[in-house]
Amino acid sequence: MTLTALNQLKKLTTIVADSSDLAAIEKFRPLDATTNPSLITAAANQAENLELIQSAFAQARNEKYEDDELIERTIDILTVKFGVEILKLIDGRVSTEVDAALSYDTEATVAKAKELLALYKAYGVDQNRILIKIASTWEGIQAARILEAEGIHCNLTLLFGLHQAQACADAKVTLISPFVGRILDWYKKAENVDAYPIDKDPGVLSVKQIYHFYKQHNIKTEIMGASFRSIDQVLGLAGCDLLTVAPNLLAELDQDTRIVKAQLSENQVSENNPQDLVALNKESFKQAIEHDLMSSQLLQGGIDGFIKAREQLNSLLRQSFGIDAEIKA
Repeated sequence: MTLTALNQLKKLTTIVADSSDLAAIEKFRPLDATTNPSLITAAANQAENLELIQSAFAQARNEKYEDDELIERTIDILTVKFGVEILKLIDGRVSTEVDAALSYDTEATVAKAKELLALYKAYGVDQNRILIKIASTWEGIQAARILEAEGIHCNLTLLFGLHQAQACADAKVTLISPFVGRILDWYKKAENVDAYPIDKDPGVLSVKQIYHFYKQHNIKTEIMGASFRSIDQVLGLAGCDLLTVAPNLLAELDQDTRIVKAQLSENQVSENNPQDLVALNKESFKQAIEHDLMSSQLLQGGIDGFIKAREQLNSLLRQSFGIDAEIKA
């Protein structure tokens, strides 16, 4: 029997589903799953999830929330409800994202993370099965530092460079999600290039750099490659701690029969001339972001995109439940 690329990859790397599509998660049975506002909004548009949406709205209303707060609470409850349903299908963890509008507010991020965890607890979910997903801004990383010190595990997302990875390591976060595809997209546009060979793919090389840096310094934070445009990118990072992959690419990997070899391994990390571990403060971190046009544009663009996705979900729920009509009346 020929092993598919997906089956081979699972022997080298923990595969995570980058999806809120319950049917896809049930089909591919990953160990973990990740969600984000865009994925939650897409799932909320599926007719089969109507009952989940209605129950989230009813719960928020029963908690006596009104007007704008009613919809925002509904979104939080719905996000957690999707997480609960996903956890029924997997053995590992689900990543649940804090409202991206809070990305530059440490205290508000900590408070929202605890609100989400309280909802999970009310549904009987063990806290250790939840990763609180936070954008890798300075303020977000400091929020993660506080949460991790309290035993709350975090996944730092929208990560595009070594400076962010270093700050996350210093904060002792559980997991980081360096992006691959968005880096590739940026360089293709910036350099007017149609494609890169996989060994020169800027997104793949960025994750490899972070992987080697972490392993050279014995940093325990898990590395989960994210944001893939092709199965070649996924396979180019075979051996990474974790890879979170969208269902369409999981399906391609499940049909592919090429031989998969590890591209990353702790045993192959050179101990010669490791890059220095730099202690970043707020000023030096902000300077590093500002001096890296790619990172600065993609970080802010990613935050803006997630805010927009949440606003779209807000509008969808308002329309579905006639909230604006109620307020005007």
